[in-house]
Amino acid sequence: MLRIALLALAASLLLTACTPTTDSYREQGPAFALEEFFDGELVAYGMIQDRSGTVLRRFEATLEGSWEGNSGVLAEWFVYDDGERQERTWYLTKHADGSYSGTASDVIGEARGTPEGFALNWRYTLQVPMDGELWEFQLDDWMYLINERGLINRTAMKKFGIRVADLTLWIEKRPAQ
Repeated sequence: MLRIALLALAASLLLTACTPTTDSYREQGPAFALEEFFDGELVAYGMIQDRSGTVLRRFEATLEGSWEGNSGVLAEWFVYDDGERQERTWYLTKHADGSYSGTASDVIGEARGTPEGFALNWRYTLQVPMDGELWEFQLDDWMYLINERGLINRTAMKKFGIRVADLTLWIEKRPAQ
């Protein structure tokens, strides 16, 4: 029994050591600042996949961000391939230590993360309507700034610690008119 416990501990330590952190990207640019990227009009294209990789849904979204000092608002309007529409408004704060936090009506608590180089990782719990009920999923959300116009957002959705779906998004700033 002790041997099994030691093997389980070693496996969990090994998996933890393989988990990426934003520290890995500290010296790589371009530097990611939410208040710069999420300012103005943006468009997003994405998909949700189950844990086997099968695409469950595709969507497009329009985003509008604005900042005043260290406070920002990011409104999102989603249209899914089946015609469903969804809205979310994030209330964002940049803190003195360089970290960011965000809240939304369907987020339990707050999302929080600190960018390093071109990446930002934040985790939060999201309420998702399914079959007439609200389900809670833990999201491990990674944003990678590709250039000043676009970023890739990859999110692992977990339930009871088990990865159940992945979300992939391409977000692009619209040219100023």
